[in-house]
Amino acid sequence: MERREFEAPARGGTLVGYVTGSGRPVLLAHGGPGLGYDHLDSLVEELASEFEVAYFQQRGLAPSCPHGEFTVAEAVGDVVSVLDHLGWQRAWFVGHSWGGHLGFHVAEAIPDRLHGVLAVDPLGAVGDGGADAFWSAIVARLPPEARARVEELDAKDMDGTSTPQEQEEEWDLIWPAYFADPGHVMPRPTLTQSAEAHVGLWDDLVALLPELEAGLGAIRTPVAVVAGAGSPMPADLAAARSVERIPGARLERVEGAGHFVWWERPGSVRDALLRMVQEHDDGTREAPPG
Repeated sequence: MERREFEAPARGGTLVGYVTGSGRPVLLAHGGPGLGYDHLDSLVEELASEFEVAYFQQRGLAPSCPHGEFTVAEAVGDVVSVLDHLGWQRAWFVGHSWGGHLGFHVAEAIPDRLHGVLAVDPLGAVGDGGADAFWSAIVARLPPEARARVEELDAKDMDGTSTPQEQEEEWDLIWPAYFADPGHVMPRPTLTQSAEAHVGLWDDLVALLPELEAGLGAIRTPVAVVAGAGSPMPADLAAARSVERIPGARLERVEGAGHFVWWERPGSVRDALLRMVQEHDDGTREAPPG
């Protein structure tokens, strides 16, 4: 599928990404935080069959700006920078995992720039967001002989001292645990990671959870969550508790899907977004990127 590269000016540098497809504008945010964005390729293709999709490498890794404060406010500001550069006054926002959690923040912070938010198997916005239960589920799915090593590697990851080789080792060990069906695991892409972005954004999002939770009831932007019923991210603690606090929000559980919902149930994310558009779209179309 043809794609067009863009470089959006942002504080301290540029944010590099691509636009592909045609239709109503969708800004897609990858997970992490601090990860590369290449693992979204198959989701981009799914959404681009119906929408014009822009996705970008979040700051911390090349080809985007490697430097930053790595705060949630900065991440929201980067979303605005990309929308401004594309000439999109408003767009649908779709985010996966950390990107879905960011979707709750943008729904609170910049509602005038959004048609709606679709969070895909996100970290939640109530309590700890389901983070502890998520990690417990990942470890429980591992072979017993791998658990101690993964805990050791994760401790180094969370304090920012892990090497690229150790990050790769951890991903190799835990990757199958993200999926509902051990026989249908997505081939693992090379998952580069910025330790600085990962630690900085994680620490900030945890500190902001009470404030985020307190604001959910004031959200008026349409919000929906697509959660994998077989994901280690616990839908009851992450998705459901968040949706219950947001007026008019909807939760769709996808049977037979894990954390990467679109891989095990192709079309499910696109179809959920289409349902949102049919229900909430005001019929306006944005100008194409300049």
